[in-house]
Amino acid sequence: MADTIKIVQSLAGAPFGGAENFYTRLVCALAENPRLEQTAFTRANPHRVPQLEAAGVPVQTFRFGNKLDPLDRAAYRHALRELAPDVVLTYMNRASEITPSGDYQLVCRLGHYYDLKYYRHADYWVGITQGICNHLIKGGIPAERVVQIPNFADESPVEAVPRDSFNTPTDRPLLLAAGRLHTNKAFDVLLQALPQIPDAILWLAGDGPERKALEKQSARLGLQERVRFLGWRDDVASLMQTADMFICPSRHEGLGSIVVESWFHECPIVAANSQGPGELIEDGRTGLITPIDDAGALAAAINSLLQDPQLASTLASNAKAHYDQHYSKATIARQYAELFERITS
Repeated sequence: MADTIKIVQSLAGAPFGGAENFYTRLVCALAENPRLEQTAFTRANPHRVPQLEAAGVPVQTFRFGNKLDPLDRAAYRHALRELAPDVVLTYMNRASEITPSGDYQLVCRLGHYYDLKYYRHADYWVGITQGICNHLIKGGIPAERVVQIPNFADESPVEAVPRDSFNTPTDRPLLLAAGRLHTNKAFDVLLQALPQIPDAILWLAGDGPERKALEKQSARLGLQERVRFLGWRDDVASLMQTADMFICPSRHEGLGSIVVESWFHECPIVAANSQGPGELIEDGRTGLITPIDDAGALAAAINSLLQDPQLASTLASNAKAHYDQHYSKATIARQYAELFERITS
């Protein structure tokens, strides 16, 4: 066996996003393993590239253009040949589609229920939930080459934001929800539930196409004094440190990564039974699960925790212990390293 395993981690990605953030976290975590020699392929990004370089990982940047950008694609493939890696791990459609089969093990990581046409040429596949693994297998991918490895949270220490931030009364129950303001996230259902939760203040962190509709709904329900539209935030972890609980009312939530974040930060969670949260949360032990699109049930679950702080504390403690055992940075980094060892041996 070689002394080191040469790995290219490849992501095109947007300037910000969940997959983009996890890519950076995983590359940096695996940089601590002396058996792994990594190179990061990504788009030029003033936030991502310095973090990767600070972890001691060489970075090569590409445009990750479409088929009308053959020069960049040729440069990308030339760089792969020059590096001669043992493993290439790709993220999302663009990086997976432009990475050819080669003299390496091509591993495609899926964090959503993507169209499998971009991934069929891989040698192995990583799904971050059992549901995504099932999607791969049902789509004809060999089950013995599909591996489930979840995400881990950003474990960097953070300071709680002051409870009186955003002109928030300090003596009121404080709820937090976060995500893209899109119909899939069902923040409209959370707003419908809020009149049934006496005195609670909602911090809603995020932006998106539904913002104006949600603001109008909030006004129509008479909630202007109780809802804070915070816009897009990069400090959701700090908000979790302050809030009494985190609410995930999503109709569709394939990942459930926000669940893992709330577990790590010991913020009790109430979530609708969408794909990711429904798979991850054990109802009554690591959080509370309610039916999708049921504002009454959502309000009842939230009220049950506000009225029973001991239950909320127990759920948070159980969830943190579950995170430490199954979802921690050390655990997930080890699972990736073991996968690389196995497929190159």
